[in-house]
Amino acid sequence: QVHLVESGGGLVKAGDSLRLSCAASGRTFSSYAMGWFRQAPGKEREFVGVISWSSGTTAYADSVKGRFTISRDNAENTVYLQMNSLHPEDTAVYYCAAKPSPVLAGRPSNYDYWGQGTHVTVSS
Repeated sequence: QVHLVESGGGLVKAGDSLRLSCAASGRTFSSYAMGWFRQAPGKEREFVGVISWSSGTTAYADSVKGRFTISRDNAENTVYLQMNSLHPEDTAVYYCAAKPSPVLAGRPSNYDYWGQGTHVTVSS
């Protein structure tokens, strides 16, 4: 059973940085892609970025490109989302998700497993 646990959310000011973590367990994730999504109140869940666990290849939404970086630690089975230059519009619940294929994808329906989410609030 795949288990994903996000952590690292909180309240920060515009311009600050924050690093989210996603601890993954239950499988060997070398053939997986790990995605980050977010959902603001009253809005649909949207793609933030994704990393192929084996190759480390990444892709990002245009809204976060150049500010957010995804990385993974193979030894710790953890994926990170480093968020810099945060804007108030980045306020959302951030979710980690896993798909059992290394192909990068940006739709929530592509992912089989989800964490419970972590709240990020950016004040102006």
